[in-house]
Amino acid sequence: KPLAVGDAIELLERAGEANDTPWIQRRDAALLTLLYGCGLRIAEALGLERDEAPKSDSIRVLGKGGKERLVPVLPVVRSAIAAYLAECPYPPRGKRGGPLFVGARGGRLNPGVVQRQMRTLRALLGLPATATPHALRHSFATHLLAGGGDLRTIQELLGHASLSTTQRYTAVDTE
Repeated sequence: KPLAVGDAIELLERAGEANDTPWIQRRDAALLTLLYGCGLRIAEALGLERDEAPKSDSIRVLGKGGKERLVPVLPVVRSAIAAYLAECPYPPRGKRGGPLFVGARGGRLNPGVVQRQMRTLRALLGLPATATPHALRHSFATHLLAGGGDLRTIQELLGHASLSTTQRYTAVDTE
């Protein structure tokens, strides 16, 4: 279930409050901002390498089934990721710089850690159990649709193979 616009914004503004380590606060804020701002699946975001950090108005994402898509990136997303990378204590490694989002020990961030941080935030903000990392993707699509976005364009942004998968957002929007 998607979050209300106000809840999504408050969640992003307070994303770092689930942890007391400054660079992890920045990481969490950057990741959640990316999920909502670009409509990514958690696996897509966590699969990004440092050399894929958005530096322009779009980012290439490898989705389900190995399908690649181009997704627009808002300045607030680029800014959040740049702020996180500026504070991340782990230097880039390897040809591609290593994972974009790293855990406390420097390895690729585990989805379970993100889900746990989201549960902490959810409790802090009094949000329902449906407020999950994937709900940010649903919120992205629903808010675009409510703002007049075209269903076919939203389908492409989400990487859905079938329009019927995207059409479920029309029912949510009418609610």
